[in-house]
Amino acid sequence: MLTKNLFVFILSLGLKGLGKGVMKLPRVLSLLPSLLEKSIQINELLLEATKAKGVLTIFHGLRAPSLSIRQYVDRIFKYSGCSPSCFVVANIYLDRFLKNTEIHLTSLNVHRLLITSVMLAAKFMDGAFFNNAYYAKVGGVSTSELNRLEMWFLFTIDFRLQVNVETFGKYCSKIYYILQ
Repeated sequence: MLTKNLFVFILSLGLKGLGKGVMKLPRVLSLLPSLLEKSIQINELLLEATKAKGVLTIFHGLRAPSLSIRQYVDRIFKYSGCSPSCFVVANIYLDRFLKNTEIHLTSLNVHRLLITSVMLAAKFMDGAFFNNAYYAKVGGVSTSELNRLEMWFLFTIDFRLQVNVETFGKYCSKIYYILQ
């Protein structure tokens, strides 16, 4: 049963369909990149201040992609056809991943972590989704790389893809309120 607050968040974040023929970009797609950018700023300042190198993994690139996080999220949404709720669930998966590692979200790893978490959310949440080769093309990585990213991600979160309504609501609230 949805609580009144959760229903308000769902509507305000654009997670509920607007009806046939109405093509409006869900608000969650502008709020989530802002949330990720704030986290990256904090992490990179922290790493710089402590002169720490951070943990390097297969999710890290040699340099930050030229595509902003917002552009990347828009691209994933446009070409993946996944529901806006997948982006909230992907954020939950991302937090699970980061909590189980010593990795900090940075401009060098956010794109690969995003495409992997959104792809997993679409596979788990949506009735229809594309194969890894298609998501790899959308994400700008090779299919073999995305396959490795997916496996590493899944093992890191212990294959915990289920998200209960309470957790989903907390994350909707977090995305909505943190940027107000």
